[in-house]
Amino acid sequence: MSTSWIAWMLLSWLTGNPILALIVVAAAWWLGDRATFRVLPDPLRFLGRRRRISSLRHALTMNPHDRRARLELGTLLLETRRPAEAAALLRLNAEAGDDDLHTTFALGVALARTGDREGAERLLATARAKDPSFRLGEIDLELGRLRLRAGDAAGALEPLRRLVDERPGTVEGRYLLAQALERQGDAAGAARARDEAWREYAALPRFRRAHERPYAWRIRPWRPALVAAVVLLAAALILGAVGPALSGAGSAATDLGGR
Repeated sequence: MSTSWIAWMLLSWLTGNPILALIVVAAAWWLGDRATFRVLPDPLRFLGRRRRISSLRHALTMNPHDRRARLELGTLLLETRRPAEAAALLRLNAEAGDDDLHTTFALGVALARTGDREGAERLLATARAKDPSFRLGEIDLELGRLRLRAGDAAGALEPLRRLVDERPGTVEGRYLLAQALERQGDAAGAARARDEAWREYAALPRFRRAHERPYAWRIRPWRPALVAAVVLLAAALILGAVGPALSGAGSAATDLGGR
């Protein structure tokens, strides 16, 4: 029986209202996710991106040759996990002669995420030749991700080690490096990389932790589990105190309506 099911049953018993309990459990898991892995979407950010994507689509309808709008739209589509659509748009820019670093990198990322390793490797290598330090090692990070997804742990080591040198505070980079080392049979090296990742995370300023937290807490998985347990316990305690009052108010309203 899952934790969510147990929490729902407990809250249903406390409040006498299974629908309210379901809403509370969903809210608790969303809050826990925002504090840990951030897998679930942020509604405000999601709506902002959606509005911007709609605006850019409209702009391209009015002017299909607006390559700047196409690049921005392609980048947003990548962020919203639509790499195939992003690749189709960005290819139009490349075919029109855009060979700038941002277009080359974005198209390389789109191809990497659609499974076209050969095309992605070629474009990311071109981008890296133009600027090896682009976004503090972002190209090496994408190469590391690509090669790990393809099962090439040995090939992922070089770009990930460069990334760690270029961007010492990267928790994701060290987490991926630990994965690559572990797949290569270097358990001690993987353990060191994980320990270094956690130390880097602990030293980061608060505003930078939000991005790196999902990878830090994959290294220390008991942390998100503890946060989720605390959130659910707090919800249970609050509803234990407030739930009967809410149920009583609902019953009173029903009685008044019946009269």
